[in-house]
Amino acid sequence: MTESLALILFALVFVLILVGYPVAFTLGGISVIFGLFTFGVDFFYLLPLRVFGTMGNYVLIAVPLFIFMGMMLEKSGIAENLLETMALLFGKFKGGLAMAVVVVGAMLAASTGIVGATVITMGLISLPTMLKRGYSTELATGTIAASGTLGQIIPPSVVLVLLGSVLNVSVGNLFLAAVVPGVALVIFYALYILAISLIKPSAAPSMPDEEIERFRQKGMYLKVFKAFLLPFLLILAVLGSIFAGIASPTEAAAVGAGGATLLTIFQGKFNLKILKEVSRETTHLTSMVFIILVGATAFSLVFRGLEGDTYLIGLIESAQLSPTAFLLLVMVAVFIAGFFIDFIEIIFIIVPVVAPIFQALGIDLIWVGILIALNLQTSFLTPPFGFSLFYLKGVAPPQVSTMQLYRGITPFVIIQMIFLILVVLYPEIISWFPNLLED
Repeated sequence: MTESLALILFALVFVLILVGYPVAFTLGGISVIFGLFTFGVDFFYLLPLRVFGTMGNYVLIAVPLFIFMGMMLEKSGIAENLLETMALLFGKFKGGLAMAVVVVGAMLAASTGIVGATVITMGLISLPTMLKRGYSTELATGTIAASGTLGQIIPPSVVLVLLGSVLNVSVGNLFLAAVVPGVALVIFYALYILAISLIKPSAAPSMPDEEIERFRQKGMYLKVFKAFLLPFLLILAVLGSIFAGIASPTEAAAVGAGGATLLTIFQGKFNLKILKEVSRETTHLTSMVFIILVGATAFSLVFRGLEGDTYLIGLIESAQLSPTAFLLLVMVAVFIAGFFIDFIEIIFIIVPVVAPIFQALGIDLIWVGILIALNLQTSFLTPPFGFSLFYLKGVAPPQVSTMQLYRGITPFVIIQMIFLILVVLYPEIISWFPNLLED
């Protein structure tokens, strides 16, 4: 009986979210009602203890700090300088501007970890330039949207911080495991752009020679040094301190937030108005994440109290599903859910339900975390509901149609899915770098 209630709870929450009810209050409200009728008034003694226990998780302090870092960097103008410099460095090559967007997207991902901010920033700066230079709309929009989502997998990623908390694994280990997949995706994107520029040169033209020559005559090396130095120092301070074992991810997030503020001051962009805007946006995003987390904590408590996880493990055993078959089932469910709901909701609704089952099946949770992060990144790009596409459409020129966005992103989605399959088939892709550091 209790197992049936657990499944009804899960189905009801999912349906109500798809209908459009607020996620946090649907999760929390429905769970509290089920908890009250199932466990009685005693449920209200247990729930606050679980909520405060979750909120006392030291790792979660990294979330607002990384968000603050990303928002502050967006205001600093560093992204604009970096993109302009990279574009002129690669400009003489066909597809060079698109290559520059991919590299800058990776560097911004390693500096911010926030997808929305990266996509919007690059869309505002690079899309008009790419279209003006004669790039095909499909290649330009696809490159920007795909590069912007690298913040989902390249550390320091807010997604990995939340996954580490829910899976109860080290966030630092997740960051280490994500390095090779992140770099590999950058290489795959660049190879695709190179192939397009060779097959169809008109879709990815080089920049005018006179513009490149003008750039080289006016202190090129100083410009390159200044454009690369600041973001590189920030990446080194944040990721270097984690990988060297000097700081925990939470402490490194504080270093990043302070470093981003100092870089904004150094760029001459810092003022009270900027600080207020960044603080307001950080508070808004952080509040959204944590109110959903409170609801998810209530949901997880009731679902496990109704022995829903035990029931699911029994179903898998009776169905004689292998660990690989169950992993495939979860990956498909996460991918489909990504069409309709945000990554935060997926992490807090689906992952807590399946995590104990993965553990019972003896599957490495670090590997699972990276697979889910890659999967969520893919769903961010997939038409018709990919969030990156909405972000980019919001800042794109009026002549850019939704169908052009969809056509442009399709090859990058195929690349993502191929790479996801490779990581499933060859888990050593994610374990190679952590093992190298240990040796």
